[in-house]
Amino acid sequence: MIIAALVLAALAAALHVYIFYMESFAWTTPRVRATFGTSEAQAASSKELAFNQGFYNLFLALLVVLGIVFFAAGSPVIGATLVFAGAGSMLAAALVLLVTSPDKARAALTQGTLPLLAVILLAIGLLV
Repeated sequence: MIIAALVLAALAAALHVYIFYMESFAWTTPRVRATFGTSEAQAASSKELAFNQGFYNLFLALLVVLGIVFFAAGSPVIGATLVFAGAGSMLAAALVLLVTSPDKARAALTQGTLPLLAVILLAIGLLV
């Protein structure tokens, strides 16, 4: 169960690294603008904000990756703490998006499903 949780957490981290790339480096490209539903003018005016937001996603991914590394190195308490912090924050952000922007439910589900599953499986794996 723990291995499955860590695989899902790693996939969540990879997704958040991709979101980091989109927000921090490709924000004004047509494809990313279409993904986020922004016009060229909106993307240009929010470029600094998106750049900063992208780094939040990167840092959450790094927490998860560090947690996986600590698990692999034989420190499950530190590993679980970091995975719960990173994946839990990813899940919380997805819930905030869902509640505040119901029209972006698909994005919220995309962003939050892997972390949700990782948190659930990790909790179960640690209790068993």
